[in-house]
Amino acid sequence: MLELERYELFAKPAYQFGLERRDFFKLLGGGVVLLLALDRGAAAQESGRTGARRGDELPQNIGAWLHIGEDGIVTVFTGKTEVGQNIRTSLAQAVAEELHTPVASIKLVMADTDLTPYDMGTFGSRTTPTMAPQLRKVAAAARETLIDLAAEKWKADKTAITVADGRVKWSGQAASFGELTHGKELMKTVDGAKLTPASQWTVAGTSIPKTTARDIVTGAHQYTSDIVRPKMLFGRVLRPSAFNATLQSIDTKAAEAIPNATVVRDGDFVGVAAPDQATVAKAMEALSTATWKFDPQPAAKDLFAYLKSHPEESRGRTSPEQGSVEQGLQSSKHVRDATYTVAYIAHTPLEPRAAVAEWNQGKLTVWTGTQVPFGVRSELAEAFGIPQNLVRVIVPDTGSGYGGKHTGEVGVEAARLAKAAGRPVKLVWTREEEFTWAYFRPAGVIDIRGGILPDGRLAAWEFHNYNSGGSGIETPYEVPNKRVEFHPTQSPLRQGSYRGLAATANHFARESHMDDLAAAAAMDPLEFRLQNLKNERLRAVLQAAAEKFGWGKEKPAANHGFGLACGVEKGGYVACCAEVSVSQPEGKVKIERVVTAFECGAIVNPEHLKNQVEGGVVMGIGGALFEAIDFDNGRILNPHLANYRVPRFSDMPRLETVLVDRKDLPSAGAGETPIVGLAPAVGNAIFQATSVRIRSLPMIPNNVRQASGLSLTSRRLAQRQTT
Repeated sequence: MLELERYELFAKPAYQFGLERRDFFKLLGGGVVLLLALDRGAAAQESGRTGARRGDELPQNIGAWLHIGEDGIVTVFTGKTEVGQNIRTSLAQAVAEELHTPVASIKLVMADTDLTPYDMGTFGSRTTPTMAPQLRKVAAAARETLIDLAAEKWKADKTAITVADGRVKWSGQAASFGELTHGKELMKTVDGAKLTPASQWTVAGTSIPKTTARDIVTGAHQYTSDIVRPKMLFGRVLRPSAFNATLQSIDTKAAEAIPNATVVRDGDFVGVAAPDQATVAKAMEALSTATWKFDPQPAAKDLFAYLKSHPEESRGRTSPEQGSVEQGLQSSKHVRDATYTVAYIAHTPLEPRAAVAEWNQGKLTVWTGTQVPFGVRSELAEAFGIPQNLVRVIVPDTGSGYGGKHTGEVGVEAARLAKAAGRPVKLVWTREEEFTWAYFRPAGVIDIRGGILPDGRLAAWEFHNYNSGGSGIETPYEVPNKRVEFHPTQSPLRQGSYRGLAATANHFARESHMDDLAAAAAMDPLEFRLQNLKNERLRAVLQAAAEKFGWGKEKPAANHGFGLACGVEKGGYVACCAEVSVSQPEGKVKIERVVTAFECGAIVNPEHLKNQVEGGVVMGIGGALFEAIDFDNGRILNPHLANYRVPRFSDMPRLETVLVDRKDLPSAGAGETPIVGLAPAVGNAIFQATSVRIRSLPMIPNNVRQASGLSLTSRRLAQRQTT
């Protein structure tokens, strides 16, 4: 591979070549390398249910490298993955800001377990608050190293030397980065370099376009499904008829007789590899006579009763009781007691799971779209009983994940087929496989009791979440007596991380209940929240959204309703105001307008932050109104986009976004928090328009059928309403 010119290496991502580490650095040429010790304690695995490896057996202190080449190209290495959130651009901005060089001169090598430092994974909105500061430290140290080299070259006082636009300058003299690092391969520990405060940012804090935008829109970018390896085969896996099934019998002779088809049988695993998709399909058809055994399993109609009646032994997230909830309720003028439910929903990524696996002299290389490359490396090593240093995982920039790509099953499947066939194998899940065999956002049941004093102040708050999760479970409101608990339960379906985790469910229940308490107190929902809220950052976004929306300035039109909600999650503060219309007499709900105010500290890229906020709002529409997995006896009943409705263009409201830039505060992530405010704001707007309180997500699960009416006489919604 060393015949590649260096410009070719950067014209295409490194993952397309699969270079070994030593060869990669030979291509980079001479320069300066800086070593950074990462703090693994800064990040934590966001979900213990996904099956991803925690990586505890890996070294606690690892290096992250920044390389300055002779041609001035700055190569940055990070284990983070690009899954559409645009961290490739924002991290480049962080480095450019401290190194005082154009973003165009910076190339990121991401998520390659042989080339990049260990990283727990890309989840929990942790890239901006953890990786960006680390890379800023590296870049600042590189800047100081360049100044030291220039001072030595020119025999100058280093305090008089400046760095700007990728050049080092002093007293009329100037040198490019490459001229200073030419022929040098230096190691230096990163420590003590002064960072640029957000108030002085010139590159960070601006709306620089996506660095790979041209490749994305022209189709030049290669996703995993585009990867081609020499002599590569295509693969498929035989799936059981239901979850938790065991293979009873199968006759593989007919499939094995098909020319060029390789049939793999390993316990319950059966798969096919062949040079073309037509041969794969023919062989899979020959295997369709397989028989499976499975035990009876719950159905969607029994879900919430099942969750409440099947607790796990593991301890959930419980905060010590503050005050006395019972005494607080007794002192309350108004008490509201209700149950809220949340269905399983699918991630529905634009790019289904895919992997290309290749064995070479005992070493396994897997190209796959995942948010945890090092976790997938551990899975592969365990699956094949080989050391982790014989496994390499390379992650091309991936077509979305939403927390759904934390596991490596597709990589394991492809590697099994490749090992048996003795050739590289590409395996791409169908949409039906993605809907069925990936994990789902956890379903949940939430019980709330809340009480208020005569003046509208909260007196008591009791909150129990069953199964959905503990993210965003704590109330931000001031209440003297409270009890908040998360109760893990057994789950009929495979479940795991999802954008915002359980914060969407917990915010929906809490903010809906807050509106009920406001109605009991005969108070405006905004006034009621502000009266019970001291958190200044949350108050700021709530007031910003209300002002932009025009809250309280006019009443909604006939058959329209206004609703608002707010919350805190992962260092981000969000408030959402929504207007809905409810057509009569059919009762169809249309979200007309959504105003979202968001604050996550100092803003790194305003336009891309706006995209993240609005993307979260749009995604939230599906879970709020109609997305739900239907299942019965171990089978998914709606595993196609034809009968699993995601938001469409016709569902889009007018979106208005207010970004609150706090340059006095560290930057937080923004990939998850914006989604949590939409559902409760819409639910509260529906309540204002119809006087019907819907306590289930999705609120109007119409799928391919017309939604039921929202009239007070609707039997279906009356069944959903909890008194």
